Amino acid sequence: MRRWIWRIGVVLALVAIGVALRFTVFRPVPMEVQAVAASRGVVEESVTNSRAGTVKARRRAQISPEIGGRAVEIPHREGDQVSQGDVLLRLDPAVLDARTLLSRRELEAARAQHEQACTNARRAQRERDRLSRLAQDGIISTDVLDQAETTVETTRSACEAAAAVVAQAQASIVLQERQSGLTVIRAPFAGIVANLSIEIGEYITPSPPGMPIPPVIDLIDPASVYVGAPMDEVDSARIQPGQPVRLSVDSYPGRTFPGRVLRVAPYVLDREEQNRTVEIEAGFDEIPAGVRLLPGTSADVEVILETRPQVLRIPTPSLLEGNRVLVVANGVLVEKKLTVGLKNWDWTEVRTGLAAGDPVVTSLDRPEVQAGAAVRVRQDVP
Repeated sequence: MRRWIWRIGVVLALVAIGVALRFTVFRPVPMEVQAVAASRGVVEESVTNSRAGTVKARRRAQISPEIGGRAVEIPHREGDQVSQGDVLLRLDPAVLDARTLLSRRELEAARAQHEQACTNARRAQRERDRLSRLAQDGIISTDVLDQAETTVETTRSACEAAAAVVAQAQASIVLQERQSGLTVIRAPFAGIVANLSIEIGEYITPSPPGMPIPPVIDLIDPASVYVGAPMDEVDSARIQPGQPVRLSVDSYPGRTFPGRVLRVAPYVLDREEQNRTVEIEAGFDEIPAGVRLLPGTSADVEVILETRPQVLRIPTPSLLEGNRVLVVANGVLVEKKLTVGLKNWDWTEVRTGLAAGDPVVTSLDRPEVQAGAAVRVRQDVP
């Protein structure tokens, strides 16, 4: 009997030793995972452009002279800030000034001829009146009176024709003076000279009638820049003017600028059958000092459709298919099913399934990271 008791004691001792070894020496080493505690914060739902957008200027003038001529003065160079009315280009006015002087001399001659023609008309009228009285007394024949009538009509027509010549000469002066004024090109608004395609001494050749002269100055109002961007047609119904946006410009990597939706196009562009888009315009709330936004630069628009402050949230990369997450509980991974709300690339709103502070695993790139695995947490900062 004692022998059996002794054997049972030995067996129990061996079992105890085995259990102890299982949980000490042979216990599997917990793998290290990264986790973020579920916390409260802001979650936004947003959409971004489907292709690169472009910085544009609402006030942009590509200026060309209305007449030809040789450039004699260019007060401002590319990149200069100008005020409205500043001279941008002056053409040589010598030829037009000479034409204006010639037109003034022609006007003086036309006025003299007009005065003489009208004097002759008045003299012919007085002579006709005198002969009419003589004809009534039978002193002269009606043939003489008829000839006087003809002279009156002829001289009156000459007076009227001379008046027309005077009017034509006056109009010619107005035209020459206006053309002389066109030799000075002024800034139509305050802005920056973006491009000059002419130098002093170069001649601007007039274009044929009906064809404009190519632009020689590109003037941009930097305060009027905005971003035009194509958005996927599926998002068009949710984008409205006034919604907040975040703008990013390729020339300022890693930096965003707050703004608003200014306009949503009333039609869908179908240039690409598989990628139909709606063009939107987004403006900057403020352009910081020192920031130079050049029209033509690539840019992106993120339209913020909805914002929810102080909601329970987790990093979106921690979300598994089917709105599941892995939570660390007492050193073991536990799977939980969530009900989620708003989400974006960074954060997902949690409505049910988690509590604030629950450590949610974010390092899901290894197949052994699954429910039931023993882990050791390296806590991330959200």
